[in-house]
Amino acid sequence: MCYSKLKFLFLFISLLASFLAPAQEKKFLFTQTKMGSPLNIIIVEKDSTNATILAQQCFQLVDSFSHIYSDYDSTSELSTLCNSNSSYPKKVSPALLDILLLSKKAFQKSQHSFDISIGRLSLLWRKSRKEHAFPSATMVAEAKNKVGFQYLQIDSANKTVSILKPGLRLDLGGIAKGYIAQKVIDFLLYKGVQSALVDAGGDISMSGAPPHSNGWVVGVNVPEQTDELLNTKLSLQNISVATSGDAYQYIVHNGKKYAHIIDPRTGYGVSFQRNVTVIAKDGATADWLATACSILPIKNAYAVAKKANAEVFITVLKNGKIESYQTNGFKNFWQKK
Repeated sequence: MCYSKLKFLFLFISLLASFLAPAQEKKFLFTQTKMGSPLNIIIVEKDSTNATILAQQCFQLVDSFSHIYSDYDSTSELSTLCNSNSSYPKKVSPALLDILLLSKKAFQKSQHSFDISIGRLSLLWRKSRKEHAFPSATMVAEAKNKVGFQYLQIDSANKTVSILKPGLRLDLGGIAKGYIAQKVIDFLLYKGVQSALVDAGGDISMSGAPPHSNGWVVGVNVPEQTDELLNTKLSLQNISVATSGDAYQYIVHNGKKYAHIIDPRTGYGVSFQRNVTVIAKDGATADWLATACSILPIKNAYAVAKKANAEVFITVLKNGKIESYQTNGFKNFWQKK
């Protein structure tokens, strides 16, 4: 066989091998604005077309949940429930019933620091931040008077909910994003995607590690900073992580900074400069724990996290210096150097 034929045969075999070789998995990033902030989905797939189709299905899933849970949307199922003037039991969808039951457990486990019945306080403080006008003590007291989980009656057997106090409103902002992020990951796993990450405005859920890595690398913010991260990163897989702090939403009054995270027991936003990162088995748990651990004293935050089988890392800015605290198991998630 002459050299030219050998060369042609070698080229043909090489081309055939390239077609027969399995396609390499790649990361595909998709971003849309959802629930008031960017929602990022990373899908590890071999085919870009399939990844795009899956991403669109994920965004549609997010929209369907948002239309149930949003208190910004006057037509959502949650708003419709709260706008009813009757205390008579009302049928709710399985999706709303599920998150309300989870919220009830969170309220009980969090030493009552996480309370979705703070809707009136949420509305008051949103308006205050928008108008840069600190509310009076009377305004806070009036809103706080319409708070109380005991006025929310959930009947899981009959799938009904009763609001027993007129004017009480629900705010799922401290649990819904984490819950939805987890649902997207569960959907992708159902579709056969073994490696994916969903970031819903700081509430992150993920499945298996991306190719050729030990986990998804996640940064932790420095207290009071929106862009600066701690030098050490987290390495995570098949888990959820949520962060909470006052770097983005707050109001300053008489030199004191009040975060958007409201303590339902006082009616005011927390005023200590703290950044909280929680690692938990699912997105909803990580989300509500990040809120609870932002409100509770650090010792209590540790106890609540332990009962929820979660780990917590807390950084506090004191006199310009960062002090950090972490539960024993949290150190296992730092990226190995």
